[in-house]
Amino acid sequence: MTSIIIFLIIALIMVVVVQIGKIADIKGVLDNEGEVHMSGNDRQGVYFMIFLVGFMIFCVASAYYYRNWMLGYGPHDSASEHGVILDQLFNTTLIFTGIVFVLTHIALFWFCQKYKYKKGRKALFLSHNNTLELFWTAIPAAVMCFLVVKGLTAWNAVMADTTEEYMEIEAMGQQFNWMIRYPGGDNLLGERNYKLIDANDPFGQEWNDVKNLDDFHPSEIVLPVNQTIRVRITAKDVLHNFDLPHFRVKMDAIPGLPTYFVFKPTITTEEYREKLRPVPEYQALADPTDPESPMLWEAFNYELACAELCGYGHYSMRRVVRIVTQEEYDAWEKEQESWYNQTVKGTDQDPHKAKSEEEMRLQKISMQKEAFQNSFSSVEAGQTIRLDNVKFLTGSANLEPDSKYELDNLIEILTATYPNMKVELAGHTDNQGNPASNQALSQSRALAVKDYLITNGGIAANRLKAAGYGDTKPATSNDTAEGRQENRRTECIIISNK
Repeated sequence: MTSIIIFLIIALIMVVVVQIGKIADIKGVLDNEGEVHMSGNDRQGVYFMIFLVGFMIFCVASAYYYRNWMLGYGPHDSASEHGVILDQLFNTTLIFTGIVFVLTHIALFWFCQKYKYKKGRKALFLSHNNTLELFWTAIPAAVMCFLVVKGLTAWNAVMADTTEEYMEIEAMGQQFNWMIRYPGGDNLLGERNYKLIDANDPFGQEWNDVKNLDDFHPSEIVLPVNQTIRVRITAKDVLHNFDLPHFRVKMDAIPGLPTYFVFKPTITTEEYREKLRPVPEYQALADPTDPESPMLWEAFNYELACAELCGYGHYSMRRVVRIVTQEEYDAWEKEQESWYNQTVKGTDQDPHKAKSEEEMRLQKISMQKEAFQNSFSSVEAGQTIRLDNVKFLTGSANLEPDSKYELDNLIEILTATYPNMKVELAGHTDNQGNPASNQALSQSRALAVKDYLITNGGIAANRLKAAGYGDTKPATSNDTAEGRQENRRTECIIISNK
């Protein structure tokens, strides 16, 4: 009822204003129409100039006032490596469009004042002017050419498929949710077929493909900082858009047409919160109605949004994205259970149901060859490749039987792919026990790997260097059992490839 009354009042005011205008027109005709028009033109010209000044002040002042809320300004720098390029492109575009914006608005309102109606003034009609045509054609064309070239440069830098080692995840949009799939320990996403999609298999994963067996579907999106991420994007029903605004990446999710983008987050969630801590705007409560709620800077999170209007539930596709350190990510990943183990293993959908655990284990090990070879896709001196599947019996330098699969893969790399490559085989331990004993054990293990490569692969001894570092170069903290297991490792460090 209140809304109806407000609407009627506004309508009544408009009617009154129109009637007053009509009365003023009639009075002008009765008095002196020419003088009334002249006086009205003078007033309108002044009003236009006042509006011009006020409008320009408002534009500048509002941008300054909200600078700490806008992406790309204040504390909201890009949180990805390539986002800096896009921010520079936007700023360059803003400079040119800003100049045009200011000049055209000044001309628009100034001309209304300068060329207002005056008795006896005649308009000058120009049907054609080569100088003006050249001016307003050549300058915009030159500016557009510059912006297009700069934009293409940015596009190539951002969208070129990376040759670096990367982690790939898959995102599939549906009304109204994002489903996320991670590759698991082998860092390889398994094959999928849309015809297999059902309630137990939302991605339509091909369970005959053993790369699928460790893929998992987390309830949250967690990514490691300073790691190149490739997002494979699909859609199940209608058009969606996978948008990570803080990282300056977005891409349509199109049914039947997979897309992707690559980015590298450079700031963890906690680091970004610390950036916001000293900013006055973020010192307010996240929930003003709850005095116990955290401050805005404490409640900050990166977000995934759908940037398409995909239906009534469009808003519910918002997801929190958490960027963490590599150590935190590794710990989180170990807590995840594969979708195969959760829903398929042992059921009628399980094609491996009749296979023994030993067959499954050997099949998975053989599939790790592809991931291992991908580690050598681009080789540089100093590059370190971790030999995750080279393991030793506890407290000794005796290789576990399954280690031969990874070492045989390494032999193939050193003989067929890079026959001139020289490498260092580095052994590491945790900090448990005597440092001198740890040093000796790591050296013995490195030598055991070297001996295997020479004996079983015919690799020349002068291409191999064995070095034990004991507990002097931990990959992570030794304070937990998981950390100590992470530090007990063997690495292959490229010395040269000549």
